[in-house]
Amino acid sequence: MSIRAHAGRSGARRHAAIQLVGRLNYDAARVASIRQATGDDTRALVETLTEAASWVERLDGTTMWVEGELEEQRVRSEAEAGLFVVAEIDGQVVGAIRFQLEDRLFWPDLDGSDSAFVHRLAVRRANAGQGISTALLHWAVDRARSLGKRYLRLDCDADRPRLRDLYERFGFRLHSYRQVGAYFVSRYELQIPQP
Repeated sequence: MSIRAHAGRSGARRHAAIQLVGRLNYDAARVASIRQATGDDTRALVETLTEAASWVERLDGTTMWVEGELEEQRVRSEAEAGLFVVAEIDGQVVGAIRFQLEDRLFWPDLDGSDSAFVHRLAVRRANAGQGISTALLHWAVDRARSLGKRYLRLDCDADRPRLRDLYERFGFRLHSYRQVGAYFVSRYELQIPQP
């Protein structure tokens, strides 16, 4: 996969984006860009996350996100706080990931100052299998590296073998298991290669 950085949109929405070109499974003329989400992306974020949660529930009965994590106002607040990043194709949001520098809920036993954390990785079903989730994870690794972090960490339901396999193929290694409220999670970490 070839990833090259380019300048983002001009004006107030200027940001860095990553273009993904090459070995993704969609038409080569289509380009996915990854950018910081804004409050204007709230509806697309909620739709993407809700669609992913519904698909997983139909697939294996797993409830992905609870306790208001998909409520519009909460997602808007998180997007406005700079926590979400979206992948777009032809101006349409096709995937999302939440990127944060602290995670006291799932990683309370770690200092965490050397880590960045990702949550809520989701891809629209129409774009599944096109490398979008991998591209979002690559973005997270690059962002964490640019912030001087040594690890990218995440958690997922311990009973989700397909998702765990995705993370392991990407290079994450199992760190530990933890019970967090209603969740029994597998905690993963990826040591970030330094330049």
